[in-house]
Amino acid sequence: MKKLLAGSIFAFMLLVLAACGGDDQAADEGDNGEPQDWEPEESIELVAPAGAGGGWDTTARMTAQTLTEEGIIDQDIGVVNQPGAGGAVGWAHIANQGDSPYDLFVSSSPLLLVPLNGQSDYNYEDFTPIANVIADYASFAVRDDAEWDDLNELFEDMKEDPSEITVVGTSAPGSMDHIQFIRFAREAGVDISQISYVSDPDAGGVTQLLNGSADVFSTGVGQIVEQIRSEDIRALAVTSEERLEGEILSEIPTAKEQGIDETFVNWRGFFGPGDMDEAAVEYYEEKLKEMSETEAFAEVRDNYGWDEMFMGSEEYQEFLEQENEVFEEILDELELSAE
Repeated sequence: MKKLLAGSIFAFMLLVLAACGGDDQAADEGDNGEPQDWEPEESIELVAPAGAGGGWDTTARMTAQTLTEEGIIDQDIGVVNQPGAGGAVGWAHIANQGDSPYDLFVSSSPLLLVPLNGQSDYNYEDFTPIANVIADYASFAVRDDAEWDDLNELFEDMKEDPSEITVVGTSAPGSMDHIQFIRFAREAGVDISQISYVSDPDAGGVTQLLNGSADVFSTGVGQIVEQIRSEDIRALAVTSEERLEGEILSEIPTAKEQGIDETFVNWRGFFGPGDMDEAAVEYYEEKLKEMSETEAFAEVRDNYGWDEMFMGSEEYQEFLEQENEVFEEILDELELSAE
């Protein structure tokens, strides 16, 4: 009888322990055995891999502001600038965070271009794409008294002698301002290997135009609106599929309507460390989508001349792979590829 009682007590204890274990497992898994939704328990850091005031910095700050003010994320969100090497310093910082779900960064085309031209040990494959949030576009500007009335006239002169016309941008050779111009010149039939491109990282492109040091400024269209308004410079084209909206922007013709079958979008979105947990990726993807659909962020886009371009993690990954192939081909032609 004692043995029977002892056995019953032991069996009962096993059932209790199993139930407790089941409760612990249920806390970690949903009904289907999948991990439950993840939520941040610490403050979140958004890294802008550049100095204050640029596109990455503005995107990070406006995103943090909207997520907070709209009550989409309750945790504190800080924006940290990590400038240097065209973004590579900031990327290295994130790469050193392991699988942290609290360290994200904003990036765009240089995340593809800079590694391809050998200026970074990290490329997009070392990080986790979370979501793209906006589209920005480039423009090619000249002095108001320049001899070219449209993009075709500029490219016709460049076909004769590309090296006689100097193009300036803020990014390094082989990076965004350079390559966005190259894509259109290439489509127009210009010998892109002979184009004279100079880099002015201190954002002095307009100054170089006005003092005659450069003939064409390749830049983000939003960065030259005020100079166009003051009639110091003219934009020959914008790189979007269709004309943009806005008092000044709507007056700039696309390259496509000038017969040059090419577009370029300066996408900007968010990434996490390479081994980021899938549940955290899903959390941030959902929150960024919610933000993108708010009226508050629509006003942000209008203020900066951005377009909506939301892509979730999987779509973003496919997009990056396709863009990377195009850039690699162009850099090979320019003999700027690291390989």
